[in-house]
Order: sequence, then C-alpha cells, then structure tokens
Amino acid sequence: MTSKPRAANPPYRLPPPLFDARCKACWFTAGLVVLVVASFWSLDLQWAQFFSAEAAASMGRFVGEFFPPDTSPAFLKKVAAAAWETLAMSALGTLLAAIGGLVLALPASRLHRRDAARGRAPTRLLLNALRSVPELVWAALLLISAGLGPFAGTLALALHTTGVLGRLFAEAIENAPPGPGDALRAQGVGSGRVFLYATLPQVLPQLLSYTLYRWENNIRAAAVLGVVGAGGLGQLLAFHMGLFHMPKTATVLGAMLLLVAIVDAASLGTRRLMTR
Repeated sequence: MTSKPRAANPPYRLPPPLFDARCKACWFTAGLVVLVVASFWSLDLQWAQFFSAEAAASMGRFVGEFFPPDTSPAFLKKVAAAAWETLAMSALGTLLAAIGGLVLALPASRLHRRDAARGRAPTRLLLNALRSVPELVWAALLLISAGLGPFAGTLALALHTTGVLGRLFAEAIENAPPGPGDALRAQGVGSGRVFLYATLPQVLPQLLSYTLYRWENNIRAAAVLGVVGAGGLGQLLAFHMGLFHMPKTATVLGAMLLLVAIVDAASLGTRRLMTR
C-alpha cells in the first residue's frame, strides 16, 4: 500500500512594502505628509518663546486671576438663565435642522436604481453652501435682520446644521438596503409610502444618532455664538471678559463646561439605548 504524498507547505507571504508606486492610497498619504511638513516649515511658530519661563509665569498670573470664581447668588442666577438660553438655542436649532435636513435629503438622494434624481445635484449644492459657512459667520450675518439675542443664534445653528444633517441623511437613505422598497414598488405602491414603510424604518436609528451627535456639537457652538451678540453664555462671557471681570468669567466658563458635559452624557446614553 503506497502512502499519498504529503502536500507541500504553502509558501509564506511576505508583508507588503510600506510604499508601492502603484498604490493610490500611498501617494495620497505621502502628499498629506508633505503638506503637514510644509505647514510647519512655512508658519512662524515660536515654540521656544511659547515654552519659555517668562511665558509660563505670565500664563500662571493670568490663570490666578480667575480664582476664586464669583459664586454670589445674584450672579449665579444670571448664569443659570444664560445657560438655559444656550441649551434652548442648541435644542431648537438642532430640531429645525433635523426637519430641514430630512426635507432636503429626499431630493438630494437617489431613492432607488431607476430614480432619475433630477434634483440631486442642485440640492446637494445647496447643502454644501449651507454647511460651508460656519455658525459664527451665519450669526454675524443674521444679526442684521434678526437683531441681537438668541433668535439669530438659533437660526445660525439651524442653517449650518441643516447642511450637515441633510448630507448625512441623504447618504443614509441612499445606502439603505433596497430589498423592502423594491418589493413594495413591485406591488405598485407609490414612492411616498415606500419611503415611509420601507426606507425610513431602516434608517431612522441612524438619523436619530446623527441628530443627537450634532446636538452635542451645537451645544458647544451655542456657547460661543454669544461672542457676536447671539445671546446665551457666550454673550455673558464676552461681556465680562471684555471688562476683565475674571472671577465672573471663571464662573461662566465653569457653567459652559458643566452644560457641555451634561448634554454629552445625555446624548451618549440615548444613542446607546437606541443601539441595543
């Protein structure tokens, strides 16, 4: 009885080279490295002066002026009202942006393979324009028509976030599994009901997750928008910092940190509940 020849061990594959001339990702990474190196070389970065003992002493004196923070009841009441205004601006701005983003995401996405999607390109161009303008610039522009106060800040958050959420919503809708929608369309169901009963239930958790994440970002942005007069904690911060009221400034900064931490924790907990 002859034994079968033992199969030869497969040859070990050597790891790929770190750089391959045919690899597009390698060239892209190399270009980014060159850009970063050129940025460091072209900018006048005073590292020695920044880490000098004189700079450390000046920064120490400046930080020392913040302590102790102003904890008088009258000022804490004013800070609490401004914090509530900041929270309301971020929540309302995010809600308006979620509605506007969903409305614009429908014409900005191709709902199925045979969809002509004639409005896809112009709607995406509009979304790009909305999110390319930062919230501070939107607030500065809207102060002319809406006046000083939280109304301009809320509209600024809504406009910028509409551009962001609209693009994210459109990508989620386009990447939804097409099977349920195709099955309904084969039965003659209209596009509106196909979206409501097939596409939306699949992408709704993702849309809510995007909205909550943007709310986290907007609470930070709303805390800064007051610098240009859009109300909230930012306006209080700009006022007292401009007058060098450092104890009051420290209290406002502490309120900002606390508000952002609370909203981040609430948003993170909500997203975890949705993914269970």
